[in-house]
Amino acid sequence: MRVLVTGASGWIGSAVVPELVGAGHVVTGLARSDASAAAVEARGATVVRGSVEDLDVLREAAAAADAVVHLAFRHDIAFAGRFADAVASDAAAIEALGAGLPPGGSIAVAGGILGLARDGANPATERDSPAPGSVSDHRQPGPSAALALAERGQRASVVRLSPTVHGEGDAGFMATLVEIARKHGFSGYPGDGSSRWTAVHVRDAARLFRLAIEVAPAGSVLHAVADEAIPVRQIAEAIGRHLDVPARSLPAEEVDEHFGFLATFLDLDGPASSALTRELTGWTPREPGLLADLDQGHYFAPGAGGKWG
Repeated sequence: MRVLVTGASGWIGSAVVPELVGAGHVVTGLARSDASAAAVEARGATVVRGSVEDLDVLREAAAAADAVVHLAFRHDIAFAGRFADAVASDAAAIEALGAGLPPGGSIAVAGGILGLARDGANPATERDSPAPGSVSDHRQPGPSAALALAERGQRASVVRLSPTVHGEGDAGFMATLVEIARKHGFSGYPGDGSSRWTAVHVRDAARLFRLAIEVAPAGSVLHAVADEAIPVRQIAEAIGRHLDVPARSLPAEEVDEHFGFLATFLDLDGPASSALTRELTGWTPREPGLLADLDQGHYFAPGAGGKWG
């Protein structure tokens, strides 16, 4: 297929593009800078210049494709206090991509897992919706716009990503936690550290996006989850072990100052299953889990660091 990828030079896009190329697809990546364009070309894709704000560019690029993988999100404004604007921009981009994509085309859109409603005993599943007021709920206009495309004849799906998509080169949540621990001389966790996170290796996430556009039925919600429930205390202890610093509980009144914006995420208990995704698409994670990946040491190498620290 001819596949358009937005966010092609980003962390997940950098794995999705070679995954698609390796599977024989002809890939075009959206790039807004010379550096991004060079990175996309180096991974075997052609380039269309523009950003997710350029709705006409998105429509035209999607019209020349058989499928779209939409990964771009305006994190720059989201983390500058304009999250609602970033979400609105995401929904508008998805609508533009869907308007351009030929009838029957495939589109897979990135969503998130944290904040799904569930009963207290069981992990959230692909059938669960975001809890009102949660992180996932606030970002829901984008996934909702994607699923609306399925009602209009597109083979649209949403891939809900774990809060940490890890691997060598990651500068996101895990790298930022390492940087915070290094700065403070201890690896902290909120309260008793029992809040649980899901995780997925970036290459496993990339394979799921490929399967989403190849085989997922219209209207599918998929979970990019390899580790279903890792207590944040175990993550903190692994980081402390590698930095040779203690792991330490933080009282509620110190969590925000210590972790900054990450505090909100660390205190959320969000176990989730990917059993339905595996049954529907045949996806099976192959790469190291999060704790095993931390043990490989690349998060602690000189020059490694988080972009949000």
